Amino acid sequence: MCLGIPGRIVAIDDPVRKLATVDVSGVRRQVNIACIVDENHSVASCVGDWVLVHVGFAMSRINEAQAAETLKILVELGEAQAEIEAMRRSAAG
Repeated sequence: MCLGIPGRIVAIDDPVRKLATVDVSGVRRQVNIACIVDENHSVASCVGDWVLVHVGFAMSRINEAQAAETLKILVELGEAQAEIEAMRRSAAG
């Protein structure tokens, strides 16, 4: 199953390589934001954005309400916990 987890961009780590730190339910991870950057939305303006994260990429921007609802549903399904634990393990290793 492919799963996009909502997270909030908290910092830009490397604007040239389009790398940012995303907070996903308290777990911080570096992701590539190239998919959400364009002429109307610069790298610097991404801080604070809610995004769907999949395999190390911020795939799309979503609003805070969508993020909250998605996390709620995923928690109910038990999917979010497994993904968050996998992120914790990869961040620690």
